Amino acid sequence: MPSCQQAMEAARAAVNGGIAVLEIVRSTPGVFEVLQALANEYPTKAFGVGTVLTAEDAKTAIKAGAKFLMSPATVNDILDDVRDTDVLYMPGVMTPTEIYSAHNAGAKIVKIYPVSALGGVRYISAIRKPFSHIPMVASQGITIDSVGDYIAQGAISVVLSDAIFDKEAMSQNNFDVVNRLATSAALQGKTAVERKKR
Repeated sequence: MPSCQQAMEAARAAVNGGIAVLEIVRSTPGVFEVLQALANEYPTKAFGVGTVLTAEDAKTAIKAGAKFLMSPATVNDILDDVRDTDVLYMPGVMTPTEIYSAHNAGAKIVKIYPVSALGGVRYISAIRKPFSHIPMVASQGITIDSVGDYIAQGAISVVLSDAIFDKEAMSQNNFDVVNRLATSAALQGKTAVERKKR
């Protein structure tokens, strides 16, 4: 299990590698302390908390400096609480009905989860057709080399947890590997977004 210090070092390695938006999962030891420290250290970056399942955790995360919150499902209490704030809440959705309902309930962006189990890039491509007006983030099981495909098919962003925070590198506290993976991911993302603009 990663420690608070390990989470800080890994996050620094990712941010220094070019990652500008970083989600810290709720299960991280000392998650709110880690968030607060990173928000103070890198004021121009956007840090948020993922796997938030209660309004209470959402409030604590916001107090600690979270710019965004993510959940694996739609938690209406969180959606209601952040409605008139600057904090972005991205609820997890899977089906067309869930996408439509979350957007109608006020979600500005939805997180398609678990995307690789649903068909990956092909699922994003298919689901974007009827919901092209709803911004979607693809999450779960995404590899760095598939970032471009997800962006090309309509995802506005992707969640790359294990692709950057490689389990073996993390178990060895090898933050150079995390930094290299982050650099590669940031470059792939930048290239994909530029290609899409053309």
